[in-house]
Amino acid sequence: MATLSSSRQKALLRKYARNVKFLMMVVSTCLIVYSLPKQAKFSYEIEKGRIWNQKDLVSPYNFAILKTQPEIQNDRRNALASTTQLYQLNKDVAQQQIDGFRNDLEIKWHNAGIDDKQKEKYILAGTDLLSTIYDKGVVGLNTKYQQSPGFSITILQKNVATEKNTSDLFIKETALAYCSQILSKRTDIDKTFLLDLLQNRIQNNILYDDKLTARLETEVLEGISLTRGMVQKGDVIVAKGSVVNDEVYQKLESYKKAFEDNARINGNPKLVLAGQFILVAIAIALLMIFLYLFRKDIYADNRLVSLILLVITAMLFTLSMAIKLQLPNLYYIPYCIVPIIIRILFDTRLALNIHLLVVLIAGFFVPNSFEFAYFEITAGMVSIYSIKNLVRREQFLISAVIITFTYFVSFLGISLIREGSLIDIDWINFIPFVVSVLLTLLAYPLIYLFEKIFAITSDITLIELTNTNAPLLREMAFTAPGTFQHSLQVANLAENAIYAIGGNALLVRAGALYHDIGKMENPLFFVENQNSGFNPHDKVTYEESAQIIIRHVYKGIEMAQKENIPDVIIDFIRTHHGNTRVDYFYQSFLKNFPEKIINENTFRYPGPIPFSKEGGVLMLADSVEAASRSLKEPDEKSISALVDRIVKYKLDQNQLKDSDITLKDIETIKAIFKKMLMSIYHVRIDY
Repeated sequence: MATLSSSRQKALLRKYARNVKFLMMVVSTCLIVYSLPKQAKFSYEIEKGRIWNQKDLVSPYNFAILKTQPEIQNDRRNALASTTQLYQLNKDVAQQQIDGFRNDLEIKWHNAGIDDKQKEKYILAGTDLLSTIYDKGVVGLNTKYQQSPGFSITILQKNVATEKNTSDLFIKETALAYCSQILSKRTDIDKTFLLDLLQNRIQNNILYDDKLTARLETEVLEGISLTRGMVQKGDVIVAKGSVVNDEVYQKLESYKKAFEDNARINGNPKLVLAGQFILVAIAIALLMIFLYLFRKDIYADNRLVSLILLVITAMLFTLSMAIKLQLPNLYYIPYCIVPIIIRILFDTRLALNIHLLVVLIAGFFVPNSFEFAYFEITAGMVSIYSIKNLVRREQFLISAVIITFTYFVSFLGISLIREGSLIDIDWINFIPFVVSVLLTLLAYPLIYLFEKIFAITSDITLIELTNTNAPLLREMAFTAPGTFQHSLQVANLAENAIYAIGGNALLVRAGALYHDIGKMENPLFFVENQNSGFNPHDKVTYEESAQIIIRHVYKGIEMAQKENIPDVIIDFIRTHHGNTRVDYFYQSFLKNFPEKIINENTFRYPGPIPFSKEGGVLMLADSVEAASRSLKEPDEKSISALVDRIVKYKLDQNQLKDSDITLKDIETIKAIFKKMLMSIYHVRIDY
């Protein structure tokens, strides 16, 4: 009954896991579709300089030909240059400054004590000059659009506009020069004295009105036509076999804009939504099928599936926001961050598969889909290949350089096809790609964040764990130096073997370095740490000795968990002896106490047996390296026999049945072990 209940419970868990997985797929699809711009997709790819290989494109309706951006900018400049600046005439300034001049003269004259008849002469001369100047006008020029020394402006007086040329008006400097010129002809007046008074009373009475001018400029700019000419219904926009030159390209762009506007007005948004949902759902379903067929371990773990869907949804959501916010260039977005994150957290095949799906979906909503797909697929593939074997942190920077170079070569090739000339390439358009690569470096902190949230161990973490200065390894090197050296040799054997048969070499190396950390509890009970001739096993029973040896597995798990070592590494500690017996003490007990009945489990490791290729290789490497230390005279024959015997024993004990290692892999592993052990023991190989 208990077995039935347990089976039922597992079936329920599998059922709910499938339901949760399906729910995550639906939610991810809905979020992506919700964020995507709801517009009909233009049917044609437009690239300047290419041959139009499709049938003649005939206009289904009338539409205007849009001006290019340079044409619009040129029209704006010309319109602003022809716009008259508006100035306001302030009539009060003249009287205020003349009255001020009279007061200034009265004060100066009084202090000097000069004859009043002479004073009247100065007053008359000064007021005449100021009246003449202000009648003509003193202007404070705004030279924003000034093209020549004399240009027309509009002067407003009580909303009455008058056109005048600036050469007919005074500015402060020319007004003072005019006064100096007139006074130079007068011998009866002190020119310096009067000029000193006048220069403070020459002020602008024609002032620039920035608000009215800005309003006028806005009206002029709004009146600029954004089109030039029309394409009539039935006209051929581009004929098959013709080159898409500048003129044709602009017609096609105008037709695309007219098509999108028409679809927005007359199209059915619900059908557009349905189409988007179908396309995104197909992509997500294909991803799930890939996981089910090729990565069942990920497919079975909803935690990992949720991470993958989160990364995909976040990238497409970012693209959608960029489109809605009208980002100047969609290549600013770091598309390569997705394959890098998936490659580091999972594997190469999955990274490439997901990147292709993301680019396919994005291609429906970006301009020049083929060009976009070429840029991003090539860059994504290069980003994956460049970190195939991540063993150093600086590979991120190296990868960034390689991705940038790939973008550059692709940009150059597409620009040459489009422009047909190196001179006409607009190199400033390459800047978004550089920014995109720099933003791709955000993958490093994101990977750390995902590791912590989803409890995943990436290659970056494995690199950190394999550093022999890590706390546990440093402690083992000091507490159990023989075990530490044994672990290093096992790591070298296992890493080379797994590299040859296919697997995660970095993972197996990390597992090998930590697999025996439990021996630090009682290091002298393990032969590799005994160097004084004293053997503590001589003072305990065979059962106690076996339990002390077996205990290093439990203790290792406990120490690793305390130090927050990832579970994938703890699995190596748990499985590196499988459920084999501690044969030396078991056989010794049987030999010395044949009459006693013994529970074999007392001498047997708890297991489980290895359940991965890396775990199986580590078990073989551990046993072979340990046994090789017992060889009195290691030579080619004895080493070969030892390796064959150890591997056969593990196979006979069914220790490798769950580790996905083939017989061909076994032969490869044995050959590598033999070659490396002979090299370690300096055995001359007969050729």
